Amino acid sequence: MSQLGGGFFLARKAVLNHQSILLLIVNGLFVLAGALSGTFLNVYLWRTRPDFAMIGWFTFSQQLALGLTFWLAGKWVKEKDKMIFLRLGILVSGVFYLLVLWAGPATVHLIWPLGLLFGIGSGLFWLAFNVVYFEVTDVGTRDLFNGWVGILGSVIGLFGPWASGWILSSMKDVHGYRVIFIASLVIYTLGVLLSLKLKKRKREGSYDWKLPLTLFRRGNPWRQAGTASMAHGIREGVFSFLLNLLVFISTSKEWRLGQFSFAVSFVSLITFWLAGKFFKQKYRYYGMLIGAICLLLTGIPLLWKVNYGTLLTLGIGSAFFMPLYLLPMISSVFDLIGKSDEDVENRVELVVVRELSMMVGRLLGTLLFILCLGFRPQMQALTWLMFLVGASPLLSWLFLRKLLRKFKSPAMPQRTS
Repeated sequence: MSQLGGGFFLARKAVLNHQSILLLIVNGLFVLAGALSGTFLNVYLWRTRPDFAMIGWFTFSQQLALGLTFWLAGKWVKEKDKMIFLRLGILVSGVFYLLVLWAGPATVHLIWPLGLLFGIGSGLFWLAFNVVYFEVTDVGTRDLFNGWVGILGSVIGLFGPWASGWILSSMKDVHGYRVIFIASLVIYTLGVLLSLKLKKRKREGSYDWKLPLTLFRRGNPWRQAGTASMAHGIREGVFSFLLNLLVFISTSKEWRLGQFSFAVSFVSLITFWLAGKFFKQKYRYYGMLIGAICLLLTGIPLLWKVNYGTLLTLGIGSAFFMPLYLLPMISSVFDLIGKSDEDVENRVELVVVRELSMMVGRLLGTLLFILCLGFRPQMQALTWLMFLVGASPLLSWLFLRKLLRKFKSPAMPQRTS
């Protein structure tokens, strides 16, 4: 999200063109729709049927569809009109919430098809966005664009879930959920309409299906980058849904989850801005190591007790130390994309490789969660699982440590998970 903030101030004299501004607004609408409803989607399912395994399989289906969509749609994004897939991603995401509204409580019986649909929508949008972004900006405006992506994402992360939490707490039963789902549907519709003003992008040659296999050969730096991304995905696969859900379970109030999201997003906004402004390439090696260790330590209070206070400690602690860990990893991985002219030409395939690596990690983390429930369905087991998967950033550092010293950091916006 916010390697972004520093770039904004470094490039503030640059001017975004009309297409860049349109893409920025479309991205903001997509993120806003997700922030309003996505934060509480698992809570809605939990209210209907309190089943951890169900939530786990719903997340698993999303991540599976998202990664495979990146891989399969990569060919058409590179060889056909990218804007079609950007719009299609927004449209599919809107259809998902339309189906949730239609299904109501029966949504819990449609976990796999709805999860796959949600993952497809996200995959289509973010693949197309990451490629189109590269084309509507240049070296002089990329930092500025990234800065605005980060600022908009942070502001939306602050107020979107907070507003949804207030709406949900103000209305009885599930009426509030219908309101926020409809709001997201309307915002997705606006995003599709606005995206029609984005120009058709040129084609870039043929898509190389076999490239991911060749990149993981011994001696190729993408082998290190891919395994590091996979390790990162393990933590993300569990924390992306379980932390917010535990906040709701421990408080039974949606507004407390909105409050939690506001506090964590506020800290994240400040720390990512500071990191973007002051973090240097020479700090990557030890910065990522320190960040990974501190992320692990923030989970220790949960081993004693799970309540709003310990969860807030974990959330704020993660937001505080995440830039130290995440920015070096993102920068080092994306440095590889710009390493040569050939890599730039294959940027679609390389973005796909990174996403597939993260997908494997997310699926592994989610499967560990489901298996943990099968063997020991107790809260203590879940907290130990969170602590153990919280160590996966250390694995990312181990895999990536040789690359951390090599390249300068390019600017590339990231998907807000």
